[in-house]
Amino acid sequence: MEVQVNATKDQINELKESVLWLDIINELEAWKQGFNDEMMSISDNALESNLSTASVLLHMGDLSGRQKAIDYLLSLPDVFLQILEDKKLTNKEPENDS
Repeated sequence: MEVQVNATKDQINELKESVLWLDIINELEAWKQGFNDEMMSISDNALESNLSTASVLLHMGDLSGRQKAIDYLLSLPDVFLQILEDKKLTNKEPENDS
């Protein structure tokens, strides 16, 4: 499935420089820090709750996946810019060598 970007390059760059985007970044970074704090407490919780190795690893994998999802969300403006750039390059007419 091809991703369609409806915004222009200028609109995306304006978003990246906006206060709203900075607020979104701050919120997502806070979530990421919360996930990291939760990951750091897993070993203590596993000891107290007598959790199995499998459940600890599953929890760690879940938290890692959440952090990677946030990293992707934070990169979306740049991903959109790259999609627009790639589309621009593929839509160029081939030059005539004659």
